[in-house]
Amino acid sequence: MGLKDNDVIVFIGDSITDCGRNYEDASSLGVGYALMVAARLGLQYPEKKLTFFNRGINGNRVVDLQERWDRDCLGLNPTWVSIYIGVNDTWRYMDSGQETTAAEFEAAYRDLIERTKASVDAKLVLIEPFVLPVPEDRKTWRRDLDPKIHVVRELAREYGALLVPLDGLFAAASMKAEPAFWAGDGVHPSSAGHALIADAWLKAVGAIN
Repeated sequence: MGLKDNDVIVFIGDSITDCGRNYEDASSLGVGYALMVAARLGLQYPEKKLTFFNRGINGNRVVDLQERWDRDCLGLNPTWVSIYIGVNDTWRYMDSGQETTAAEFEAAYRDLIERTKASVDAKLVLIEPFVLPVPEDRKTWRRDLDPKIHVVRELAREYGALLVPLDGLFAAASMKAEPAFWAGDGVHPSSAGHALIADAWLKAVGAIN
């Protein structure tokens, strides 16, 4: 397990990470997977004195992370950076034609990683985006989202980052209960869906088996 004493873990991304956090309170973790991970690790490793920050913002795309990276990530001097972005890059294309090509997505995401490596000595956790077929027309998102999922996987491999392979995990979970149980709109996880993400994150970092 790679977590060390006094580690600073930053979760950054869109609404799935944000999950109702209080923007007026810098230590607010929201009510989703970030809180679940922090709670679990605090219980298991109280002696490590870990610090957690949630810097998810509703509606963010990868370009939004680029714009606020120095302030909301690097400025916190993280030793772990957990990035979860991508579904809004597809969503904005599907609802308003605002396209982020896979190449643009990769270039922006790579910029985040390169800036992180140049600035802080932090381990990277890349969480791939997912979508479930709720409602049915979410299936049409696949054409745009799948290449972005592959970008995240390839970047994780290239940079030796940890990968949280959510798209496959949510597909597998949907064999046990209908997709809407895990994410009512195919995108935003239920409490069970957030627990799935937290569990996968903890496995990726070696905190649980």
